[in-house]
Amino acid sequence: MAETTFFPRRLILGAAVISGVLLALAVHMLGARYGLDLGGLWRFDTHEFMPTGAAIAWWLIATVGFSGGYFTASLMQSAVSGQIPQRMRQFLIAVGVLLLAGAGQVASAPSPIPTVSGVLAGLAALCLGAVMAFCGAHFALRRG
Repeated sequence: MAETTFFPRRLILGAAVISGVLLALAVHMLGARYGLDLGGLWRFDTHEFMPTGAAIAWWLIATVGFSGGYFTASLMQSAVSGQIPQRMRQFLIAVGVLLLAGAGQVASAPSPIPTVSGVLAGLAALCLGAVMAFCGAHFALRRG
């Protein structure tokens, strides 16, 4: 009988954080194309306290970063022992590729957001995605 091997904890944590950050940035780019941008936080021409699109984008990026880190860490822990069915692996790979391809297509188009606001929104999405992906991966590793 084959002995079960495990990935090192730091490798799982690093891969889960990278995966969560990439998913959060992809959702940020896709959301910005549809009017859900964090750049609304730095606009002074609106009369609202915080634009609704910016609040929805903030929570969406945080949720995707956390869940991306959590599920990637959980899947990496169970993948080594062969507990993930082959069809599930193929489905997850296809979803990830399609999401990142859509984000790449959106990123290649002209940006609807002004440059400074877009850069600040991108950095905020990067930091938020990294923190939330780390938290998700950390909770998944503590659970397992």
